[in-house]
Amino acid sequence: MSIDARFTVRWPTFSLAVDLQLKARGVTVLWGASGSGKTTLLRCIAGLERVKDGHLFIAGECWQDASHFLPIHRRALGYVFQDAHLFPHLSVQGNLDYALKRSRRAPLSEQRRQELLELLAITALLQRQPARLSGGERQRVAIARALLSSPRLLLMDEALAALDREHKREILPYLERLRDELDIPMLYVSHSVDEVSRLADHVVLLDQGRVLAHASLAEISTRLDLPLAQDPDAAVVIATTVGALDTHYHLMRLDFEGGSIHTGLQEALHVGQPVRIAVHARDVSIALTQATDTSVLNRLCARLKDVSPAHYPGQMLLSLHVGDSTLLARISHRSYDELHLQPGQQVWAQIKSIALVT
Repeated sequence: MSIDARFTVRWPTFSLAVDLQLKARGVTVLWGASGSGKTTLLRCIAGLERVKDGHLFIAGECWQDASHFLPIHRRALGYVFQDAHLFPHLSVQGNLDYALKRSRRAPLSEQRRQELLELLAITALLQRQPARLSGGERQRVAIARALLSSPRLLLMDEALAALDREHKREILPYLERLRDELDIPMLYVSHSVDEVSRLADHVVLLDQGRVLAHASLAEISTRLDLPLAQDPDAAVVIATTVGALDTHYHLMRLDFEGGSIHTGLQEALHVGQPVRIAVHARDVSIALTQATDTSVLNRLCARLKDVSPAHYPGQMLLSLHVGDSTLLARISHRSYDELHLQPGQQVWAQIKSIALVT
């Protein structure tokens, strides 16, 4: 299954020209600054923008071409906006029942519906009115409503942008579970590097209505010539496996091909379990030798691959090979010069902080 999307939009103050072949599995994040065309592209895919020069096929089914336009109410998709857009006069159950009535496809079985409610932890909320829900709860209900219509495609437009940091932290694990447990492709609009790092399988970088790059998260996030790596919150995601649990020091060891990393013990995890971690460029420092007189636990042998001036005065951005993985490090220009760093050089990457993302 694939998503073939080609749209050309010409407005007086903005133009969009994209030609994409997307994998119809996992989460594809549309990322870029405000005004880059993310939402316009999503609206074209949804059918909310009827553009003359458009082409959209979902798993071989034509939703739009030169002679055919499938209106939004006939497209098997779910759409979650920045605002939950719940019907205020209906209970949570009433909002979900509306989605079941709207569906043009075979409805989910009762067992599957219950599994979805449990997956999003909203079973206890069914009799509440939207006004009595928190922001995170409203968005979880909005996602459930979108999924109960049995979509072939889920679109999410800045779904967390209106939430504060606490509610974002609340809802992100639910989105990760949807990605891992549901076989529905998701197109996710965001300008948050944290959301990209935690959710994305693939990334489409947009700038002024054009596609700068389209590749896997690992490829996009480590290219120094692209804005994702230059962002203040730039991070890379590494796939690891829990190697050991240390209850005495309340640590766990995460192993990957490039070595081992220690982080805080998570009692819900077990030895052998796969875990993705995010390592931010700001949390990586460089040493020429393996220091032993330091409080930094995580010291990995690395090879300096590439260097670029950071988009901030006095800073340099480094790309490091660690086994078959890549790390980013942001250090001062002075430190770079004093260490006489050069591409190809062996160094030690010292990691001050790790964030678990799955």
